[in-house]
Order: sequence, then C-alpha cells, then structure tokens
Amino acid sequence: MDISKKVQEQMENSSWIRRMFEQGIELKKTHGEKNVFDLSLGNPIVNPPKKFFEILRDLSNSKDKNVHKYMPNAGFYEVREEIAKSISKESGLPFKASDIVMTVGAAGAINTLFRSILDPGDEVIIISPFFAEYIFYIEHQNGNYRICDSDENWMPNLKNLENIIGEKTKAILINSPNNPSGVIYSKEILEKMSSIIKNAEKKYSTSIYLISDEPYRKIIYSNNDYPFIYQYHERSVVATSHSKDLGLAGERIGYIAVNPSYNNKIKLIDAIIFSLRTLGFVNAPALMQRVVAKLQDEVVDVNIYRKKRDLLYENLIKIGYDCVKPDGAFYLFPKSPIPNDEEFVKILQKELVLVVPGIGFGTKGFFRASYCVEDWVIEGSLDGFNQVLKQINS
Repeated sequence: MDISKKVQEQMENSSWIRRMFEQGIELKKTHGEKNVFDLSLGNPIVNPPKKFFEILRDLSNSKDKNVHKYMPNAGFYEVREEIAKSISKESGLPFKASDIVMTVGAAGAINTLFRSILDPGDEVIIISPFFAEYIFYIEHQNGNYRICDSDENWMPNLKNLENIIGEKTKAILINSPNNPSGVIYSKEILEKMSSIIKNAEKKYSTSIYLISDEPYRKIIYSNNDYPFIYQYHERSVVATSHSKDLGLAGERIGYIAVNPSYNNKIKLIDAIIFSLRTLGFVNAPALMQRVVAKLQDEVVDVNIYRKKRDLLYENLIKIGYDCVKPDGAFYLFPKSPIPNDEEFVKILQKELVLVVPGIGFGTKGFFRASYCVEDWVIEGSLDGFNQVLKQINS
C-alpha cells in the first residue's frame, strides 16, 4: 500500500461534515446554486468586526521590520499579555502572558495538548455528541478514546462517566457551547464532573486533565455568565480559536490557556511549546497574532446568529421535529424522524436539503443542521423538511 494503513482507515471513516459539503457542491452544479439548501457546514457567515479591517490595513502598511519575523514559539509576548488581560477580566482569575500559548486554531491547540500529555495507551474521554475530528486528534498522538453518553438534554451522563473513567484516563475533553447540540454545560455539571475526576485521581493515584474546547464561547444567546472550567479543576486547560467569535475561520488563529492556579503549569507549558514547534506548526501566524491582540473586546454581531437560530428552530418545531433549543454555537441537533439518521439524510437530500447525520458526531438517531447560512437557505430548506416528514408519516 502506498499510504499509511492507519490514515487509509481514518480517511474511510472521516468527517461526515466534509462529505456532505462536497455532495452539496456537486448538487449545486446540477441544480443551480439557489436551488440547493446546504445546512451541512459551520462556516461563519458574519464578517469580522469593522475594527479588524482597520488593524489589518495598518499592519499591511507598516514598515516595522519585525511584523513578519519569527517570534518565541509561544507567540509574541505582548499578544499573550493582551489575551491574558481579557481572560482575567472574563473569568476573574489572574492570568499572565506566561499562561498563554498562541496556536494554529483550536485544532492545532488540541493536537499540541495531546502530544504534550499522552503516552501510548493513555485514554481521553469525549462526550457524545462530539466533533468527529476529536477521535483522529487523539489517535494521532498515540492515545485511545472512550465515549461518555449524554442525557436527553445533551448534558454528560455522569453515571456513565464514573463507570468509564479509569487508571488509563489522562484527560476528559469537553466542548461547550457544544458542536453539534449548541448546549452549554452548566456550573452544576462542571462541579459534578470535577468531583468525579478528583475521586478517580485519588482512587487510581493519577493526574487527569480537564480540557475545554471553546471556539463558540462568545457565540451565546442567553444572559447567563459563561462557566469557566478553571475554578472547578486545578489541571484545567482551554483550547480555543477566533474562528467563530471574530469570523476568522480561515486565518487559523487560536490559543491555549492553562489554569493559572495549576501548580505544575510551567512544566506543562514547556511541553506545549516544544510540541507546537516539533509538530511543525512552529508558531501561530505572526500577522494574525498582532491583529487579534487588538480585538479581544470585540465579537461579531451575535444577534444575527440568534435570529437565524430562531428562524430554523421555531419552524422545525412547528413542522413537527423534536429538538433541544441551543444556547450557543451555530447548530441545531434535532431527532431524526426515523431511527436510521443516515437514511433520513439521504431522503432529505432528494429534496436538495443537506444536513449531517448524527452518527458523524457519535450519536445515532439525530442530525445536525447549521444555521450560519443566508436566510434564504434556511427558508428554502423548510419545504424539504416538511415534505420529508409528511412522506415518513404517511
């Protein structure tokens, strides 16, 4: 075989999201762009804040010889300092620049983290439904994954977590607001998860990290304060990006923020910096580092996404679909009207509506619909959703 057997296997099981997106491209060629209603991809539709373009213009005209040069692998000190100030203000915790490492998006952050903490055979627990690429990130860094179920409101099944956490558990990876369900893990859930982790650490004489993937942290529709993980578990780390809150998905800029109270943080951060470099990222993009440093108090217009959520959610409920209303992110995760979610997605595709089956997120019997699209796409999809449900119920 010309390529790695492992990669071949992973490619065959690879992202349903991309698969549906690519099918959408083919359908658009056949039926026309305006006749296909693609709700498959979480690609931000709202432009970055106005200030982004002003800063980018100024930097592009700068004569400073250091703008595009190498920097410390962790990132420019002044950039990390600005991010530390912002998180300190949000969380009330004393972050410093030294607690931050700039990364190539949240995906780069998670891969770097796993490279830093996992030995062969170590296990990472992920909560279903989950972003499918998590499995590959874990496997690429020599780890094994275990899946914890969720309840009917998409909160972690804590009893299940207690049962699967063990002596090989090295980390628990959560994603809140969640992709694909849009739910936000509550303070109560985080407190209980932390208690379970502490009990397991004591039982097995191990150290377990709580890692939170937070690219949607500022895409929230409720007025409640966001519950940061740091106050619940000492060995806590956040991996995030500005792909969604600043609309910069293609710029691949993010960071790792290590709990300032973690007593072994220096060793962990040194490992993260080494892993970042040797994985080949070397450092996060210089230009985007300088841009986002000046945008820490900015966010895209979340009201635009809120209106799109309401448009899709309210209409699907009216048609007859069953769905937990999301508090954040870009997605609905309704129940499939037939047990086989893959079959439902195929039937819906005949109506030129594209969504992603729940199996792509480790949860059969559901489907993900992304509402970060133009309103006409949402509106145009509704007839297809209606017709398919009538067909199934007839």
